[in-house]
This record gives sequence, structure tokens and C-alpha cells, in this order.
Amino acid sequence: MIDGILNINKPVGMTSFDVVKKIRSISGNKKVGHTGTLDPIASGVLPICIGGATKFADYIMKSHKIYLAELKLGVNTDTYDREGTIVGTSEVKLDEKSVRDTILSFQGEIEQLPPMYSAIKINGKKLYDLARQGIEIERNKRKINIYSIEIINIELPYVVFQVKCSKGTYIRSLCHDIGEKLNCGGIMWNLKRMATGNFNISNSILLEDLQKDIISKYIIPVDKALEEYPKVIVQDKYLKHVLNGITIKDKEFIDKIQEGKIYRVYIHENKFIGIGSRGTFGFKMVKLFVRGN
Repeated sequence: MIDGILNINKPVGMTSFDVVKKIRSISGNKKVGHTGTLDPIASGVLPICIGGATKFADYIMKSHKIYLAELKLGVNTDTYDREGTIVGTSEVKLDEKSVRDTILSFQGEIEQLPPMYSAIKINGKKLYDLARQGIEIERNKRKINIYSIEIINIELPYVVFQVKCSKGTYIRSLCHDIGEKLNCGGIMWNLKRMATGNFNISNSILLEDLQKDIISKYIIPVDKALEEYPKVIVQDKYLKHVLNGITIKDKEFIDKIQEGKIYRVYIHENKFIGIGSRGTFGFKMVKLFVRGN
């Protein structure tokens, strides 16, 4: 049984679930999941969890993302990208400096309104299902972080830029908001995810190149995918605690652990068994990794 993560380079035109279905078929494993949706219009890094690794998808998703985006100014669509219905156009009479300065002004912690065409659920209903029925509902703005923006090329009305951002950032909304600030409208024209956490496009595998007999060559161990979390080795005397979900209260152990932080947990020096955290009463496993389960 395979347990681990595949760093897939998703092609344009497929949904993230299409990729999951294909890998289920190739691997023969029903337990497959992705770590963050990429729209069909987007390509690039899409880590896919297989087997026991699916338990840790939420923790892999928490990492920063890097995108290469192409913005088209002078147009608005209902989906904030080129696949939507045009709802407005405007002549682009802007100089490069004002475009550059406006885009760079979005760096830092900002509030972003998620697009209606998104998989966010409100009252149990996905926003894009409501949007397809012509229903628009009030959404709350979310705090996100744009760590950096690098402008690669400006050939108006198109701008290519690379953005490093926090989980939960919608590049379609960023493109829309840039267009609004420039008073001419803007949509996401193209998008490629270059990295998410430790997964980079430089060591990804194209989905069309993946075959059953080479999957093991590209499988990344779960603990390697969680390297952003510090490592803690549990002594043998605490084995019963960690394997049975019992809280470790011994000061000798917990005094070395920072409260509220997630740790990769190992026994016998290098055997990864899951992730744990120290709470008010001591250290306890959060997710237990059992190979083949």
C-alpha cells in the first residue's frame, strides 16, 4: 500500500477532482485527495495525498503559495477570470508606473472578498452553485497576507506578475481588486501555481507522465511534506501515551515543547508516527500516522 504525496503539475482544463480520479485509477488506491483546489483555468503544483497521507492534507495546505499570474486590464467578468461572462469593459489609459505602483500596493496584510464563483460554503451551500443560479449573497472579507509581488512584464492591457501569498488567497479576486483600484476593471487571464510550501514546480511530475510502475519513484514521505513543523523525538517510556492518544504530562518532556505549536513526532529516533501539540494539560497526538491505514 502506498502512503505519501505526489507533487503533480496539473494541466489547464482539468479540475482538481479530475486529477484525484485519475490518480485513483493509476494507483489502484481509493484513498486519494488533493491539498487545495486549482481552478480548471489554472495549471501547476497540486500536491496529491495517497493512503495514510490523506489525514494530513489540511496541515500541508496551511503553507504559503507562489503563483505566476497574468492580469488583463480593461475588462470585468462575473467569475473574475477569462472564462466568465463579460459584465463591463473600459479603455485602458494608464502609464506603466501607475500600474506598477498600484499592484505593489497590495503587498502586506490585506482584507479580501472571496469571489462568488468559489468553493466556499455558506449555510451548507457552495458559492459557485448559488452563483450559477444567478444568486449573489453577502460574503465576509478575509484577512490574507501578500508576502511579496514581483512584476515580470507589462504590455498593457496585460501584466504578468509573481505573487507569494498565504493560504486562502484568491488570485482572481486580487486581479479584480487591482482593476477596481485602477478604475478600469481587471480579470485573471492565466494562472500557474509555482509552489506550495515545500512543493515546487521544478520537482513536480506532469500528470500525463505518471504511470503505475513509476509512482513509487515520485512518492514523497508524509513527514518530508511536513518539514515546516519542528521535529520532536519521543522516548520509549512515552510510547504507550503517543500510540494510544494519552496526554504526556511529564515536565521533563513538555518543558521542551512550545505550547500551541504543531510538531512532527518520531519514535525510535527516525520512525514518523504523526503530529502532536502541547495544550494546557500536556502534549498529545493530533493526528496519528499508521502506515497502510
